[in-house]
Amino acid sequence: MKRSSIIVLMSLALLAGHAHAATAPGVAGKIGVVNTNRLLGESPQVLTARQALETEFGPEDRAIQALAASLRTREEAYNKDAATMTVAQRSSAERALSDGYTDLQARQKKLEDNLKARSAEEDEKLQRVVLEEVQKYARANGFDLVLSAGVLYAAGALDITAPVLEALKSRTAGAPAAAPATP
Repeated sequence: MKRSSIIVLMSLALLAGHAHAATAPGVAGKIGVVNTNRLLGESPQVLTARQALETEFGPEDRAIQALAASLRTREEAYNKDAATMTVAQRSSAERALSDGYTDLQARQKKLEDNLKARSAEEDEKLQRVVLEEVQKYARANGFDLVLSAGVLYAAGALDITAPVLEALKSRTAGAPAAAPATP
């Protein structure tokens, strides 16, 4: 799912869960606003996910880069020596270069596809962690409604992004995610 869809779903889920409180006459609900883009961009879990992807796909990326450099070197040598080669040597060198570039493109495509799929998995995990942390913070601090998407303006007192981000950071450090006091 795209981030914007997740953000809308998060807002709707929180809204649906607390709709009865907002509709009760005379009940003033506690409302907060969270910047999920900031949470998804600044949480330490993002760095962890990036490092995991680098560890998983870095060796293949470096091998592909080495293959590309090797092919460029071989192509330069071919262009330099082609005039002195026999027809059979030129044909063999051209076939080898063509096969090499075909292999390079296939490896690049496979890496791109695998990286895209794994990145989507990591994004989904991160979105789930952020949603859980926002909900946990909201429950612990008595919020009736937390908004995310579609907010054009919110007073600073309503913004709970910073304490939720701190909770995400403490979650990474191995400590239980504390619910800091509301701003």
